[in-house]
Order: sequence, then C-alpha cells, then structure tokens
Amino acid sequence: MTIGETGEFGLISRIIARTVAGPACLLGPGDDAAVVAAPDGRVAASTDVLVEGRHFRRDWSTAVDVGRRAAAANLADIAAMGAVPTALLVALCAPPDLEVRWAEQLADGLNDECALVGASVVGGDISSSPTLTIAVTALGDLRGGEPVRRSGARPGDVVAVAGRLGWAAAGHTILSRGFRSPRKLVEAHRRPEPPYAAGPAGARLGATSMIDISDGLVADLGHLCEASGVAIELTRDACEVPPQMSDAAAALGVDPYDWVLAGGDDHALAATFPANADLTGEWRVIGRVRDGSGVTVDGKLYEGAGGWAHFR
Repeated sequence: MTIGETGEFGLISRIIARTVAGPACLLGPGDDAAVVAAPDGRVAASTDVLVEGRHFRRDWSTAVDVGRRAAAANLADIAAMGAVPTALLVALCAPPDLEVRWAEQLADGLNDECALVGASVVGGDISSSPTLTIAVTALGDLRGGEPVRRSGARPGDVVAVAGRLGWAAAGHTILSRGFRSPRKLVEAHRRPEPPYAAGPAGARLGATSMIDISDGLVADLGHLCEASGVAIELTRDACEVPPQMSDAAAALGVDPYDWVLAGGDDHALAATFPANADLTGEWRVIGRVRDGSGVTVDGKLYEGAGGWAHFR
C-alpha cells in the first residue's frame, strides 16, 4: 500500500500508533500542538532537514536508517548546547507512491534514536511532494545550566572532541565507489552515533564553547573561531585514524585524514575548555586556541574545503 492510497490521516494514525511518549511529553500527537515539559523555564531548539538525493539514498539506507540519522542530526545539536534532548517535531514531505511501510519504518527509526536520550516524537506534519524530505525540529532542557555557545573560546583554551571523526565520510566514499564493506564504516554513514551525554557533561566540565561536527571538523571549528574571534591549532596525530579506516583508505587511494578533518555526518562534538580542565569520559584533546583567526593543522592552513557546504 502507498501513502497515496492510505491517505494523509490514515498515515498519521499509523505513525501515531508507533510513537512512544518520553518523560517530557505531557501531551503528544493528536491535537493542534503538543505540550512538552520545560522544568528549566528555557527551551533549547534546533531544526534540520534531510532531502533524498542530497542527504540520503534509499538504495543505500533503509527507512529505519534514515529515521535514526534524521533524529541524530537534531539531537546532537541540542547536546552541543549542553542541553538534554526532550522532544522532536517531524515533518514528512513525500511522493504519493511512497510505500506506507517505508514511512512506518522511518517513524520506527526516529523513535529508536529518541529512546537513546529519553526523548520522543511529539508531533509534526505530512505533505505531498515530488521530493522525499524529512524536516525535524528538536527541543531540549538546559536543566539549570547556561547554554554553551560558539562564542566563548579564549586563547589558552584546549580544543577537545568527543565521538567519532571521519567514519561517516569513509562510509559515504565506500558506498559511492560501489562497495558495501567494511560494514562498520558503511553503517557509520547510515546511522551516526553522536556522543549525546558528552554535551551536558562537557558543560559541567566547564566548556567555554561547543559545536556539533556535522559538516567537517575544520569547517565547523572555523565557525567556532569566527564566533569567538580566535584561531585554533589542531594536531593531526591527535586525531585518531582506526586501523579499519586506514586500511579502507589505502584500498581506495584516499588520505584517511581527509575523512577525519573534513568529513561530516558523524555528529561528534568539539569544544574548548580552560587549559586546567580535568577532562574525563569521551573528551580527548586535539588542539589549542590561540590569538588570530582560522584553523590550522600542524601549523599550516588546511588545503581543501574543510567540510561540506550546500551551495558550493
């Protein structure tokens, strides 16, 4: 059955039946608006969109994969503010011949990723469109803390990351070349694994600035430099290249550091901390903040784009 055959409200009913309310959801799908608890009195909010052919391909990823990825991209933004994700609002624009089962599995993927952080899908919208598009808005709770912005880095701070770098980019390259292994790298493209807990933990450890690495490490740290009016020096050897990534790069004739330094979609977190910060957990130091502007790697400007740009 297609969504054209089941109709807008039939599809909505099927999706609502698969939705599980998280602890912050006071009133879920079914009314004109949801009601989400905000104990802090402030709400962190972010939005992102995935377009078929631009962000995902159905011949590469299952509907569950796409749902997980769509949720992860938004939940990671909330974590990058030092907040805890609470809810997602999802808009699905799809061609009428899309199978109902695909839409249901998309909802399953969204729900599965939300469950990792105790959040839930609380509402959204559905529309007909010739291009399959998923737009997601995420909400989060600061739990009494201050939001960690991009503009707080200061000379003398250390730069640290939490989560994987380059894995999703490696998986994209492998799929683009027509291969399906190493499976772990391919799965990283299909389903990123953001370090959600590291965001609020980084805020508690005294992070002076933080950002979600969605477009590429060099590019996204460049945004942080611009917002803070500083320069960042990265140490290439401090950016880990696991053996399977190194092996895949050698087989494909690619420099693995191009994936690590300029590949996005892993949704790792990068943050700056005072030099005396006692970093624990997933955080590992990869560089330092200096006076000046821009990002250098081992003292040299990175040759290349440094990350993804939609209109380049």
